[in-house]
Amino acid sequence: MGEVTIRAMDRPGDLGWVLMAHGERYAAEYGWDVEEVTARIVADHAAARRQGRDAGWIAELDGVRVGSVLYVWQDERTARLRLLLLDPAARGHGVGRRLVACCVDAARAAGHDRLVLWTNEPLAAARHLYLEAGFVLTGEERHTEFGDELHGQSYALDLAALR
Repeated sequence: MGEVTIRAMDRPGDLGWVLMAHGERYAAEYGWDVEEVTARIVADHAAARRQGRDAGWIAELDGVRVGSVLYVWQDERTARLRLLLLDPAARGHGVGRRLVACCVDAARAAGHDRLVLWTNEPLAAARHLYLEAGFVLTGEERHTEFGDELHGQSYALDLAALR
């Protein structure tokens, strides 16, 4: 594997790439149609992000985008990890772990008590990263947001316990 860098999501095309990569990757790997939901999340992030409160990171492999994650300030006590994605070329090399750590570090630095996220049961590699970082399952529900019926899962990381 080449050189991996993690940088701020602040360049032209970054948000468009996040939307495109999610649409292509989830359709190819799972047959899911995630673009409408992803477009709303990306648009909300672009319109409402506040310096020091919301952030995003891009992982690059030899200068090519291969991963992303968003950190969203939910309220004074809680932040949300959103849209973690890795291209298969970057998996298994600690890149996902580094992206999750960006969100955990940002939430801790902001003084949040909790970092939460929502995912789907088939995403075993992502779930492994979340569990490894200390997240615990807090809820489950069935939904059809991406077409087929899926098993959604909510996770939380108790940052107050890490202080």
